[in-house]
Amino acid sequence: MAKVPFASLSAAIAALGTALAFLAVQLRGEGYEPYVESVATASVVMYVTAALVVVTWVRAGRRHSN
Repeated sequence: MAKVPFASLSAAIAALGTALAFLAVQLRGEGYEPYVESVATASVVMYVTAALVVVTWVRAGRRHSN
């Protein structure tokens, strides 16, 4: 399997998670408390998704190398 799509996909999803985390911090600073939890949850979901993409990439690579 090609490594580039998985790497770029994982990096893009992690970057989205980072952007959402910064947004959550800004929302908390501006006083938009009702939205902080949902944005922070979306950020965590993006990090978990990026990690799952990496796990899938590694497992697919091992399966094809045997």
